[in-house]
Amino acid sequence: MTENSDAADPRWLSDTELMAWIPFSGMLIGLLSALDTQLRNAKLSLFGYLVLAGLSEAPERTLAMTDLAVHAGGSLSRLSHAVSALERQGWVTRHPAPANRRITLATLTEAGYAKLVATAPAHVETVRRLVVDPLTKQQLSQLGRASETILTQLNTTSERLAPQNRTRTKGSSTAPAR
Repeated sequence: MTENSDAADPRWLSDTELMAWIPFSGMLIGLLSALDTQLRNAKLSLFGYLVLAGLSEAPERTLAMTDLAVHAGGSLSRLSHAVSALERQGWVTRHPAPANRRITLATLTEAGYAKLVATAPAHVETVRRLVVDPLTKQQLSQLGRASETILTQLNTTSERLAPQNRTRTKGSSTAPAR
């Protein structure tokens, strides 16, 4: 880039933008840390919990690893490491897809489902205490819309894997809530 290139000049955040970004980034880091800490007592990471929850919602509690990576919001490499740890605990199994052996499927075991059911109440309580309860219904709705907008931007810029439709209707699953 040249000195006169517009691309070389960063678009610094305005005071208003900084007033939104600084608390948002602090909240994001703090919330992820708090959720990981809460789940650590259950011998799970937040990502591991999301993997178990994603599998619990899938038909026959089974997903292709690529679909599971998208569902959990992580890379295939990260998912592979997480699933290896979950396999060691006996909570997930991996096997080739019968119709196409090049596809690896992950399946939630009965022990994994029992672990998720046992872990979900404390996790949901933590989510409720830290995110849901402090907000009004309007703020919660705004948070959902803002989060979807940011996720869409992340997906269109290939900064992360695109999630499949995560919209759930009330009572659409018998799986523990995320």
